[in-house]
Amino acid sequence: QVQLVESGGGLVQAGGSLRLSCAASGRTLSTNAMGWFRQAPGKERDIVAAISWNGGDTYYTNRVKGRFTVSRDNAKNTVFLQMNSLKPEDTAVYYCAVGPLGFPLPTITRPTAYDYWGQGTQVTVSS
Repeated sequence: QVQLVESGGGLVQAGGSLRLSCAASGRTLSTNAMGWFRQAPGKERDIVAAISWNGGDTYYTNRVKGRFTVSRDNAKNTVFLQMNSLKPEDTAVYYCAVGPLGFPLPTITRPTAYDYWGQGTQVTVSS
């Protein structure tokens, strides 16, 4: 059983930065793609970013391109999401999830491609 724990969320002013971490336990995830999703109240859970097993491939939704960076440290079984130039519309609960062995697009952008999810961390950006 895989357990994912997100951390690093909080309240920040528009234009500020946060770095989210997702620590995995239970088994190594070094062969899996990993994804970050977010869900705002009353909205669907949407992809934010994804990263392949070795970091060689990444995906970003257009809404965060140029502002967010996804990375991973397989030795620590941890995935990161650096969020810069935050906007109020980035406010949501952010989730990390374990994806497939490959990096198939557009499948990797869909929540159904992911098997295990963390509990989420709240990010609130004030204007």
